[in-house]
Amino acid sequence: MISPWDVVQSVLPVYLLIVAGAVMRWTGVMRREHDEGVMRVVYTIMLPCYMLDKILGSAVLKSGTVVVSSIGVGFGMILVGIAIGAVIGRIIGLERGTGMRTFALASGSQNFGFTAAPVVEILWSTGTLALLFVHNIGVELALWSVGVMIMSGERGIRWRKIVNGPVIAVACGLLLVSLGWDAHVTGPARKAMSMIGVGAFPLAIFITGCTIMDLVMAEKPTFKIIMGSSVVRLVLAPLAFLTAAKYLPIARELREVLVVQAAMPAAMTPIMLARLYGGRPAIAVQIVVFTTALSLLSLPWIITLGCEWIGLKPLLH
Repeated sequence: MISPWDVVQSVLPVYLLIVAGAVMRWTGVMRREHDEGVMRVVYTIMLPCYMLDKILGSAVLKSGTVVVSSIGVGFGMILVGIAIGAVIGRIIGLERGTGMRTFALASGSQNFGFTAAPVVEILWSTGTLALLFVHNIGVELALWSVGVMIMSGERGIRWRKIVNGPVIAVACGLLLVSLGWDAHVTGPARKAMSMIGVGAFPLAIFITGCTIMDLVMAEKPTFKIIMGSSVVRLVLAPLAFLTAAKYLPIARELREVLVVQAAMPAAMTPIMLARLYGGRPAIAVQIVVFTTALSLLSLPWIITLGCEWIGLKPLLH
């Protein structure tokens, strides 16, 4: 048995990094012009190194069925979340042209990267973390295909957005694992790759805190958006994810991924999609800010109750 307090103690460092970033932005120590350079290094160099290091040697990824099901579940579950967001958006009185599409996409899209990965690594094994990266390919594909079509009203997949450093790292890692060549990636080169990647998520989470502070200062909250998105992201979507984790015929590691995904706040990607494709960024901003703040309270309970219901045991220290 685990308690919510056990989970809080384990994941608190992630939230403290977010707070630290927010404080550094508020005090002016970390300026906005610093963000792009830092995130470029993180996203194009550090993060791919980290992901490749974790994927190499992962036994669970030797199964093609597990890999395909992980991508499929990543794609499918975020669409479930968006559908729930659309229903609640309609209930609270939103329509197309008044923020309906942005609300559905933002409230239905869980954080699958910079906040999720450290929590997965803290709670579960390296194999689960490696599977999260594979699962995220499905999420990226869903956001840059269906997500863009919802936001813009157009059809087509933005392949250039999907083919990026992390996706290339996952593809290379899966190829090496499937061929059995990952066992030969050792020695100083592997150590150097690990050293480069180890700071990727702390830096990214820190910058996320800076960004959230920018968002807090830029937008005024709307009660119905806050309440509606909280119901979607912190109540209904978690129920859907935990139900999938319990009843779908999937690997244990993917169940563990889904438990963490169930507890995540809203993703930041919909803010960018709203800005690029004619949505309402202010709505997405509110959803990200408030679900992130509230998730510190909801996350421990979702993970605790989810683990007990499904029969999983986190590796809490």
